[in-house]
Amino acid sequence: MIAGQQAARSTGLRERKKRRTRDALLHTALDLFTTQGYEETTVDEIVDAVEVSQRTFFRYFASKEEAALAIQEMVESRFLAELLRRPAEETPFEALRGAVLCAWSSIGEAIEAIVPVELHMRTYRMIESTPSLLAAHLRRSCHMENQVARLIARREGLDVDEDPRPRVAVAAFCGVLRVAGQLWGQGGDAGLDSLRALTETHLDQLGPALAGDWRTGAEAGAGTVPGARDGGQPTATGQCAVADRPAAHDR
Repeated sequence: MIAGQQAARSTGLRERKKRRTRDALLHTALDLFTTQGYEETTVDEIVDAVEVSQRTFFRYFASKEEAALAIQEMVESRFLAELLRRPAEETPFEALRGAVLCAWSSIGEAIEAIVPVELHMRTYRMIESTPSLLAAHLRRSCHMENQVARLIARREGLDVDEDPRPRVAVAAFCGVLRVAGQLWGQGGDAGLDSLRALTETHLDQLGPALAGDWRTGAEAGAGTVPGARDGGQPTATGQCAVADRPAAHDR
């Protein structure tokens, strides 16, 4: 029993040491990326600051890119975990909305245990302004959207390759999250409560933005395109408004 307890204690100490080393590497990498530039920062500079070897860095991160996107990966993983826990009776949008808001409510402490929230905001700005990182971030986002669409389809008993609704819903939802994130990154309030509030506000506008007549607030009529105003004739769904365009033989 005593030997087993000692082995468990030893294992626990090793894991904590590994976690501290990884957190120190990540914190240092993000600080250097955001102060002197991602492309300008070398792995040598990161490991020298932490006083470990390159081999240690690559034990935790496959590349600088993986380190730069590590916090985003944490957030995405928490969102997917929350989505898997949503009640089956919720509609797809209710499940998506509830999952992302719960993720932001619960992940703050996990992020702050590694980096200050202010550094997280600077990292977000850095990713958005660094072409190679933005491209990698968008690739990751596309992969996650596909995962989420398949998860939503499974919840609803649908075939995602036959029914377009899961992909459409997730694309709209993730587009709103991206807008909220960009606004947060451009703002002055680095708190995660601010990001959560922005996300909630913008998600609340998704339905009205897609369905309503913005000038009158009236719901669009069935079979018409929202926005036919000022006495104009609504255009039937699937047709193009070409009344003011000259015919081909007149041009």
